[in-house]
Amino acid sequence: MRFLEGNNGEFSLTQDFVGGKIPEYAILSHTWGADTEEVTYRDLMNSTGKNKAGYKKIRFCGEQARRDRIQYFWVDTCCIDKTDNTELAEAINSMFRWYRDAAKCYVYLSDVPGSISDTDSNSHLLPWEPAFRESKWFTRGWTLQELLAPTSVEFFSRHDKRLGDKRTLKRQIHEITGIPISALEKAPLSQFGVDERLLWAENRQTTRAEDKAYSLFGMFGIYLPLIYGEGREHAYLPDPQSRSCIQNLRITDPCEDKKRIEEMKGGLLEGSYRWILEHSDFQQWRDDKQSRLLWIKGDPGKGKTMLLCGIVNEISPLTKLRDEKATTLLSYFFCQATDKRLNNATAVLRGLVFLLVDQQPSLISHVQEKYNKGSEKAFEGVNAWVALSIVFGNILQDLSLTNTYLIVDALDECETDLNQLLNLIVQSASTSPHVKWIVSSRNKSDIEARLRLNNAQIRLSLELNEEHVSRAVEMFIDFKVSQLPFIIDDRALQETVRGQIYAKANGTFLWAALVLKELERVESWDIFDVLQEMPPELEPLYNRMLWQVQQLQRKDPEFCRLVLSTITLAYRPLHLLELGSLSGLPRQISTNLDNIIRVVNKCGSFLTIRENRTYFIHQSAKDFMLEKAFDKVFPSGKAEVHYTMFSRSREIMSRTLRRDIYGLHAPEFPINQVEQPDPDPLSAAGYSCVYWVDHLCDIKTGYNETSLGDNGDIHIFLKEHFLHWIEALSLLKSVFSGMLAVHKLESFLRASESPNLYAFIHDAKRFVRYYQSLIEKTPLQLYCSALVFAPDESIIRAQFEKYIPPWIQRKPKMQAHWNAALQTLEGHSSTVSEVAFSPDGKQVVSGSDDRTVRLWDAATGAALQTLEGHSDWVMSVAFSPDGKQVVSGSCDETVRLWDAATGAALQTLEGHSSYVWSVAFSPDGKQVVSGSCDKTPSPLTASRSSLDLMIRQSGSGTPPQAPRCRRSRAILRTSGQQPSHLTAIYYLLYVYLILR
Repeated sequence: MRFLEGNNGEFSLTQDFVGGKIPEYAILSHTWGADTEEVTYRDLMNSTGKNKAGYKKIRFCGEQARRDRIQYFWVDTCCIDKTDNTELAEAINSMFRWYRDAAKCYVYLSDVPGSISDTDSNSHLLPWEPAFRESKWFTRGWTLQELLAPTSVEFFSRHDKRLGDKRTLKRQIHEITGIPISALEKAPLSQFGVDERLLWAENRQTTRAEDKAYSLFGMFGIYLPLIYGEGREHAYLPDPQSRSCIQNLRITDPCEDKKRIEEMKGGLLEGSYRWILEHSDFQQWRDDKQSRLLWIKGDPGKGKTMLLCGIVNEISPLTKLRDEKATTLLSYFFCQATDKRLNNATAVLRGLVFLLVDQQPSLISHVQEKYNKGSEKAFEGVNAWVALSIVFGNILQDLSLTNTYLIVDALDECETDLNQLLNLIVQSASTSPHVKWIVSSRNKSDIEARLRLNNAQIRLSLELNEEHVSRAVEMFIDFKVSQLPFIIDDRALQETVRGQIYAKANGTFLWAALVLKELERVESWDIFDVLQEMPPELEPLYNRMLWQVQQLQRKDPEFCRLVLSTITLAYRPLHLLELGSLSGLPRQISTNLDNIIRVVNKCGSFLTIRENRTYFIHQSAKDFMLEKAFDKVFPSGKAEVHYTMFSRSREIMSRTLRRDIYGLHAPEFPINQVEQPDPDPLSAAGYSCVYWVDHLCDIKTGYNETSLGDNGDIHIFLKEHFLHWIEALSLLKSVFSGMLAVHKLESFLRASESPNLYAFIHDAKRFVRYYQSLIEKTPLQLYCSALVFAPDESIIRAQFEKYIPPWIQRKPKMQAHWNAALQTLEGHSSTVSEVAFSPDGKQVVSGSDDRTVRLWDAATGAALQTLEGHSDWVMSVAFSPDGKQVVSGSCDETVRLWDAATGAALQTLEGHSSYVWSVAFSPDGKQVVSGSCDKTPSPLTASRSSLDLMIRQSGSGTPPQAPRCRRSRAILRTSGQQPSHLTAIYYLLYVYLILR
C-alpha cells in the first residue's frame, strides 16, 4: 500500500508499505469524474496532472489530513497503478480493509454546496441537506463499502465545508440508503443477513458491470481473482439463486436460538462459566493442534448448555462472527428434543452450514452444487442427511477455510440419525486438522462409545468437576437472590436464603433456577416455609411442582393438564394461539392471548414463554411428563390427547382455510414475493396444517374409527378443503411435508373399509406429486393450471372444478385417468440408458449418456445423488441386494462401485478393453458380473473391503445398437403396465445370441 504525503504544498507518492508497517493514514471517498479529469498514478510519477479537475480533491484530502495531524493519505485514483493487473486485483480485494483501517475517511461531495446561498432554505432541513440527500455519492456501488467500513466517516461539501460525520448524520443516511442505524454505528456486518446486505446495494450503479459484484467482496469476506469482461452475472457470487439456496438451507438461526435459550434460563452470568476457560482440559483443546474434540458431559440440570453459551461468547470475538478482520470461523447449534425441527442430525448440519456460509459467503458454492442438482428439495426428505453431509464435508475441505470451531449442544436431544452425526463428528475431527469440535450431552454410554475418545479427544465430566460446578451454581444463586423483589433490601435475609439454597441445590443449576423462580412470587415472611418444603433433588422437585398444580382451585388443574399434555406431544413449540386451539381449553380462554398466558403461568415452573411461543423449561421436564408423571398427565393415555389435537386441528383448518387466504389474487403470484399479512390468518392454523396427519396416525386405534370411514370427518374435510389445505402448505413453504402426509395417510387407510376415501387420497397423492413443483412456486395455480390439466376423471378435478376461474372458457380435453407415469425424474442431460429399483423399492438408479449415474427418491421424485466419475456413456446400473451399493458399467471400459448412501466412489474395476454393456450383483452381494464387447475374458479380484471377485464374460464382435428412447428423463410406471419378467427373458436371449 502506497500513500501520498505533502511537502510545501506539493504531493508525492511514498514507497510501498507492507505487512504490519502501515502507518496511520486518512483516505478519500468521492465520485469519479471523466477518466481524463482524474489524476492517475502515472501523472504523479511524471509530475503532471495538476491542471486536471481531480487535483482539487487530492489537495483537499491532503490539507484536511494535515489539519487532523495525519501525515499520510490515500486516494484511489492515483495511489493504484491500474496498468498493473496484479496490483489492481490486489487493491480491489483489499479495498474494504484499507477503508476499514483508515484513521479518517473524508467524503468529498462535489455536488453538494457548502453555503446557504447555494440552495433554497427549508423550514425543517439544513440549507445543504436537500442536495446532500440527492448526492450521486449515495448511488454508486463502490461508496457503499466506503460508508460502512471506516470507523470515522466525515462529509464535506464542494467548498470543503464539513457537513457532519456518520454518527451525527446517521438519521439522514438511514433515510437515504435504508441501511440500519446499527450498521452505521459499526455493528458487525455478519449480524445482518446476506439478503439484507445485498438489498443495500440493489439500486447502486457502477461504470463496469463486474464492479457491481467486486465492490461487494469486502462486505461478504470474499477474496477472488478478477476477470474484467466476464460480466456481473459471472462475477457475482451471492446471486438470486444463491440467496434462494440460503433461504431453503436455513431452518433456524443458531444465533437467535442462543439468545432465546439464555433468556429462558434467566440470563448468562459471566462468572458462572469462566472456570471452564481456565480448566486444563479446555486449554489443551484450545492450544494443542492434535486435540480436536472436547466432549462436555454431565447429568440433567448441571448447566451444560449455559457453559457452551459462555464458550461461544468467549470464542466469538476471535472469529468472523464478531470480527470481520478475523479469518477463523465459528459455527454452533443447540439441539432441542422438544422441537421436531431442531432434534435431528439434518437440522444440526443445516444450522452449522448456515452460520459458516453467513460468515464466509464464498462457501455457498458447495451448497449451490447440491442445491442445483436436487432443487429446493435437496435439504428435505429422507435423504437430506446424505446430501448435507456431502456439502458439509466439502466445506471442511475447502482450501479457503482456515481455523474453524464447531460447537453442538445436547447431543442426547438429537433423536433422529444421532449415530450418523456422531460418526461425522469423529471422522471430521480425525481428518480435518483445522477443525475443532466441542460437543455436550448427558452421561450416555452409547454416545461415549460412538465418540471413540482417544488421546486427541478429551472428555470433561461435570461430575468430576463438582467443586467448579458448585461454585458456579452459587454465583448464579447469589445474583438471583439479590434480585428477589420481596427481600431486595434485606441483606441479612438474603444471606440466610442463599445458605439454604446452597445446601439443597447440590450443584444443579436447574434445581436452583426452578426454586428461585418460585420464590419470586413469595412474600418475605413465607420464604423459609417454602424453602423447607422444597425437596433437594430434581425429580422430587418436579413431583412437588406437579402436586401444587393439582391443588389449584376449581377447574385450573384440568386446564393445566390439558396444556401440559398438549405441549408434551406437540412436534414443535406451540404459538400461544395454537396452544389455545389444540389443547381443548374453553373458548373464552383459547381465543384470548392473555387468558392463555395466565393458564401457562399456572403450570408450575414447567413452562416458559418467549415471543408468544411456549417451551418446556428443560428437556428433563418433558421426560418427567412422559415417564414419572405419565398417569397424572395422561390419565386416559396418549391416544386421547392425540385425538384431541387431531380433531381440533381439523376444526381449526375447517374454520380458517379458504381460497386465496393471503389475498394474492393473481394466479401467477410467485411464492418468493409473498409477504405474510398482519394479522396472519394462518397464525393459529399453521401447526395444524403441517402435523394433523401425524396426530391422526399416532392415535393408533379406538378414537379414529369414525373419522376414517367413507363420508367420515376426514373425507368431509378433504372434499371441502383439500385444495385450501395444499394452498396453505404452499404459503407455509411446507408442500413437501404435505406430500409426505398424503403418503402417510394413504398407507394408514384400509381400502376395503373406506374405498371412497382411499380412492380420494390416492388421487390426491397423484395430484400433489404431479404438480408439486408448480404449487411450491405459485400457490394459486392450484385452482388454474393444476385443475385444468388434471385428467378428466380425476376425483380432485371433479370435486373442485367449481374453483377453475370463469375466464377460462374452453378447457382442454385431457386423458381420462392418470397415466402410467407416476413421476418424471428430470435431470440427465442426455439419453437414459438403464434404470433399476433398489431392493426395498424406495430408490431408483439411472445411468445416462451424460456420463453420470443418478439416484432418485421413488416416492417423491427428488434427486438424491449424482455419481460422477465415468468418462463415457453409462450403459448399465444395478443395486446390490442389500441396497447399500450401486454398480455401473460404462463405455469407458470400466465398472465402478458406489456407496448408495453417500455417493462416494468405492472402486474402479478395470480390465475390459471395450464397452461394458451389462453389470449385475450376485445374490449374496459378494460378486459382480460384467458383460463387454471385448474378446478376452478377464476375471479380476476386487478389494476385500467391498467385493471378493469380479467375473467377466466376453463376446465377439460389437452388438448392434439397441433402439433407446432419446429423452433425458426416467419414467416410473405402475406395475402391470409392462411384462417386466418377459422383457427380462427377451433381454437374456438377446445377450446370449450376441455372446455366442
